[in-house]
Amino acid sequence: MIKFLFSLFFLFFTFLVLGQELITTKDQVNTPIARDSSKLGTKSTKIDKSQIAKIKDYLIFDKHGNTDIVDTTLSIQKEYKFNYLRKDNFNLMPFANVGQTYNTLNYEFHESNTLPLFGARARHFNYFEINDMRYYKVPTPTTELFYKTAMQQGQILDAFVTLNTTERFNFSLAYKGMRSNGFYNRHLTSTGNFRFTANYTNKNERYKALAHITFQDLLNQESGGIRNQDIENFTLGNEDFLDRGIFTPNLNNAENLLEGKRFFIHHSYDLLKRKDSTVNKLTLFNETYIENKKYRFSQPNANTNFFGPSFSNRINDEVKLSHFHSAFWIEANNGLLGKFTAGINYDNYNYGYDRLTVLDEGTVRNRLLGSILGIRGSYEKSIDKFKLTAVGNLNLSGDFNGYHLNGNLNYNYNNDISANAYLTLNSALPNYNALLFQSSYVNYNWDNADSFSNIDRQHLGFEVKSNKYGSVRAEFGNLLNYTYFTNTAGADEVVVIRALQYNEAVNYFKIQIDKEFNYKNFYLDNRILYQNVTDGKDVFNVPDLVLRSTLYYSNYLFKNAMELQTGVTLNYFTSYYMNAYDPLLAEFYVQNDTKLGNFPRLDFFINAKVRQTRIYLKAEHFNSSFTGYNYFAAPNYPYRDFIIRFGLVWNFFL
Repeated sequence: MIKFLFSLFFLFFTFLVLGQELITTKDQVNTPIARDSSKLGTKSTKIDKSQIAKIKDYLIFDKHGNTDIVDTTLSIQKEYKFNYLRKDNFNLMPFANVGQTYNTLNYEFHESNTLPLFGARARHFNYFEINDMRYYKVPTPTTELFYKTAMQQGQILDAFVTLNTTERFNFSLAYKGMRSNGFYNRHLTSTGNFRFTANYTNKNERYKALAHITFQDLLNQESGGIRNQDIENFTLGNEDFLDRGIFTPNLNNAENLLEGKRFFIHHSYDLLKRKDSTVNKLTLFNETYIENKKYRFSQPNANTNFFGPSFSNRINDEVKLSHFHSAFWIEANNGLLGKFTAGINYDNYNYGYDRLTVLDEGTVRNRLLGSILGIRGSYEKSIDKFKLTAVGNLNLSGDFNGYHLNGNLNYNYNNDISANAYLTLNSALPNYNALLFQSSYVNYNWDNADSFSNIDRQHLGFEVKSNKYGSVRAEFGNLLNYTYFTNTAGADEVVVIRALQYNEAVNYFKIQIDKEFNYKNFYLDNRILYQNVTDGKDVFNVPDLVLRSTLYYSNYLFKNAMELQTGVTLNYFTSYYMNAYDPLLAEFYVQNDTKLGNFPRLDFFINAKVRQTRIYLKAEHFNSSFTGYNYFAAPNYPYRDFIIRFGLVWNFFL
């Protein structure tokens, strides 16, 4: 392991050295950057407009080669993404405080993993995974500052800077920090996400490399929600409880922490020169990373009234996962036959605890560790307006069986209309929390590693996209051995959570429609999602209908010096048996006692753009006091009240 880390840092150092090349006069001429020579202490010269960097030159791309440009426009999609996650959270119901978890209204089972995932999934919404990382190529140093107020003495700041030291080497640094007290007791959240990326291409462009390092920590105080006897005080709008700090939490001394660090490199080398072979391109790829995660739940004094009996008075449950992955594959790209890849994967995992737990029923082991060897492959071919893509992985040896296959057929009818059909088959064990869990609380100990089967997922989907006519996406899903957490105790008793597997199939259908209407400078943007669970309703809880509709006005003011966007957004979902949240596991569990939902959330916003700065002002949930206090994010967890929040996104191009 030490050798691997040393090799990784040696590669970073090598990239840095290779990147430090003097810019020759020829390079300066070819660099599309307008330089203000007066700032350099030289005589002023006339700027060649052909050398001025354009926004299309500021590139963003991922490890798969998907490329975009830095976008400084003001749009309704930017409004939807101006939140803590910086993603459109249409499918999520946030908790009261920023940095807490989210209840899921619509599940996207498109996982490609063939190994179990680390547990504490409720803590992972703001965790940067490998596919979340982006890399950059910019003609001038570029900075972005994201700022937004949080809840009561809280702020969110995401600062990012990237630059190319040469045309072939780029690096970026970013840190996202958040701290928010919240309005309820024991709702403090504090998170940090550090990211470093680098990418390099050599002179003949035969060798390319991407690398990143992340350090992340997500701390949450846990309240356990408000007490059952106080729910009526909330729903009736009791004036004595409008100060949310009056509510007594179920837990007054608990917190959990998710920490993770990752070292990643993805690089390739073209084995053949194009003129030397009938094969257009033959490339060797390697992807290697090591990721360590740790989750801890702690209490200075056990709460046996909530979690049940404990082995000790002081709770300090901690679990760790160390995962090493390395893959090698060959890619052959031929203009006639298409693009093929074939290769091997190697994974080594070490998950567990520092002790054995002995129960009356038997001993709970403390560790799962081993190695997996697998194969991988893909195929891609474009014919006229059609594009076929297939990607697959299969575990060949080791304790964890698993496979993944994704097929996609895309058809571009014209520049506006495209259609897409996709099929996803995936088989993998449930997350580690369901397989093996230990705690100082007696009820939270189990070992299902030998008894649980793989979750088999089959999904078939169709999608039609059009900016003019709208978009429609339909999906059919089938789940076998669906794994879930549930409370096996009564509603008014202590919590006794268990991981179970459903012995029948879960089948569901969903259709989502997106359409925007406009008249002059007025716009109505709509998204409607309908879901129907035909089999497995007792364990797979989702609302039948999820709706978002935004009526807004957009125009340029002050001789086009400022762009204005203002309007109202309605979010709504029908009532259903919303999953409950367990703070010890940091997981949601199925409950079929209380239906929640059927309440509107209205947000009024005023957004503006001046040069490269986008300013956001929002009155969130302004209808909270006059449409009824029935808004919950989960059982015992009320959603946030009316609040005014301010923020901005500021791009600097030096």
